[in-house]
Parts: sequence; C-alpha cells; structure tokens
Amino acid sequence: MKPHLAASIGLDWADAHHDVSLQESGSDTVERRRIAHTPEALKEWVAELRHRFGGRPVGLCVELSRGPLIHALLEYEFLVLFPVNPLSLKRFRDTFATSGAKDDPTDADLLLELLTKHRDRLRAWTPDDPKTRALGRLVQARRKTVDLRTRLTQQLRAELKGYFPQALDWTGKLTNQLACDFLLRWPTLHSVQRARPETVRKFYYGHNCRRGDLIAKRLHEIRAAVPLTTDPAIVETSVLTVQMLARQIRLLGPSIARFEEEIGKLFADHPDAELFSSLPGAGPALAPRLLAAFGSNRERFDGAIEVQQYSGIAPVTERSGQKTWVHWRWSAPTFLRQSFHEFAGFSILYSAWARAFYDLQRERGKGHHAALRALSFKWIRILFRCWQDRTPYDETHYLRALHKRGSPLIERLKLPVAA
Repeated sequence: MKPHLAASIGLDWADAHHDVSLQESGSDTVERRRIAHTPEALKEWVAELRHRFGGRPVGLCVELSRGPLIHALLEYEFLVLFPVNPLSLKRFRDTFATSGAKDDPTDADLLLELLTKHRDRLRAWTPDDPKTRALGRLVQARRKTVDLRTRLTQQLRAELKGYFPQALDWTGKLTNQLACDFLLRWPTLHSVQRARPETVRKFYYGHNCRRGDLIAKRLHEIRAAVPLTTDPAIVETSVLTVQMLARQIRLLGPSIARFEEEIGKLFADHPDAELFSSLPGAGPALAPRLLAAFGSNRERFDGAIEVQQYSGIAPVTERSGQKTWVHWRWSAPTFLRQSFHEFAGFSILYSAWARAFYDLQRERGKGHHAALRALSFKWIRILFRCWQDRTPYDETHYLRALHKRGSPLIERLKLPVAA
C-alpha cells in the first residue's frame, strides 16, 4: 500500500544552493524557496518539515544522480524518496521547453509535477541495509582504484617506449612493486648501466625475483643495451613523468589490497554470502559485486526482467513501420552491467552449460561480447530465483531442469544427468 503523503516536494540540487517546490496534499498552491548548500541549512529545513507536518510522510522527488543528497535524506524516516533518472527529467523538460532552456527552479517544479501527477509510475526508494550499502560502495571504490592504476600504467608504458623501452623487459608487470622501485632508482638506461652488477642482482633478490638464469640474462642485456635517444629535452622530461607515475602506482597497490581486505570481511559476514559464493567463476572479486547488484531488499525488483533491463543486459527493440532495430541500452549503470558481463565471462570456465551456451551463440554468428550479454541475460534469471528463494546455486539441479525441458544444451554437453 502506498502511504498517504502529507505533502509532495520537488528538489533540484545545485553546487551553491537547492531549489525547492512544495505542495500540500489537497492544495493547488506551490510554495517555492531556496536552501543554502550547507548541511546545517538542510538539517534546519528538514526539521521545519517534520514540525509542520507532524512527522507524517512527505514525498520528495530528486534526481537519481544526486547521491550525496539522497544519502543525507535517508536519515529522516518521514521522508519518502522518489529518485528520478536525470535523462527522464530532461525528456520531461524538453517536452515543454523545445528550445532546450533549463533553470533550477523550473526543474524543481517539474520534479514536483512528476511526483504529484505520475506517482503511480514512480517507485519509492527503499535502501539496502547498512552492511550491503557499505559493500556496494567498497566494490565500486575498488574498481575505480583498479581502473585508475590501469590508466597510470598505460601512461607509464607509453612514456617508457619513448626513451627507455628496455625497462619494460627488465621490470616485468608495471603494477608490481619491483617495477616502480626499479624506475625510481634507475629511471634511465645510463643510470642502470652505471650500477654495479652485484647491486642490480641484490635489488632483484630483495624483490623476490631469484631466478638465477633470468637475472643473468637481464644483467647481460643491461651491459649490451644502447639508448633509444640521448636527447636531453626528451630524456629529462620523461624521467620526471616516469617517476611521478611510478610513485602513484606504487601507492595504489596497498590501497587496493586494503579495499579487498575490507570487502572480504563484509562479504564473509553477510547473510547472502553463501548464495553468491556458490556461483561458478564468481570468486572473491565478483561474488561481492553480484551481491551488491541485487542488494538486500527482496521487494526491489518485481521480476528478473527488471534486473535485466535496469542493468542494461536486456536489449532494446525499436519498431517503426516495417523497420525493426534491436540494440543494447545506451543508458544503464555501467558498473552494474560490467559486473554481470564479467561474471558471464568467468562462468564459461567453470560451468559446463554456460560454456555450451556461449559456444552456441558464437556458432550462430554473435560476437564475443554479444554472446556474453546473452549468457548474462540467462544468468540473471537463475540468480534472481536463487536470490528470491535464498538458495545457493546448484549446477546439478540446473542441468536436471535443462534435461527436463529438453534443452539443446544437454545434447551439446553429452553428460549423464541424474534422474
């Protein structure tokens, strides 16, 4: 049952202030005001609302992208939040302002109108429990840090190729502590050639690189190497850039390890940990991401199709006259879509039916990523049922179901299925 709202509010967030449009239930009057962009002003305004409406439910419509505001307002139990996709608000605005004009007070009015006239199409925000929300933020923060390290590593590789390409062979993976320390100590070919062979050997040993043949090979290459360029304009500026990048990459490694440690602790204590740990190929990185993708609120989605559409895995079909165009969703949570896509990619290594399904899609002419999206679509239906029933995934049970339905995958597997 939808609660009766004492008032409806449209709130447009800005960096300097927030515009508010308020309408009491049963009234046609819209009250407009502006709130300063400070925690104190926001708290004072919410206190006024609580006092004015006696703690009765008040609906508040806000753009979904305004995460900090939503997190701040979640602390007040009488506020019923209705997040709206920014693209939906833009299209609603463009319906009445074809010129493309935009103004914060106008957006607040439009958000209020969406809530008062189309509440049946909006869904009130029900947050996950604190442990699940923390896990979701941690897995996203870890992924952003890994992506940052990847970008820095690519920059470092490109810089080394321009003046000291031999370092790429002598340091191994650029994300390792060995590579960063090597470049900070010997950022040029000349500097490493000046070092005593025993000093270089001790350096490798000190970084757990103790293969005698490999070290001897590298020492020989160091003695015989010639510089790509000796132009000081290139070498001196590249050294500064390389050492700057190496320092950043060296710091990110321990940070990623700390994220993974905290994720592991939270995930192990979560009541759904066993469920998502049972998935073939999920592992310590993807299992927490999939748990955060579904969350703890079992009423969040009405069916698996909502998960498939929200995550961007389900394709979009457009029809106009005699033409039909099927494409993937342009607007979808990128991290969520990546989580399902990457899990599908790992699952084909550990699940026999997933591998057979992927191979079948490739034989039908689909590319690698299209085949993985099709597999993700199938996995979401399975995961949704396991999530709803709070039951860990069982490969044997699913193979039995495929056999019962006469799925062509069973023929491709050529595996006996228990009755």
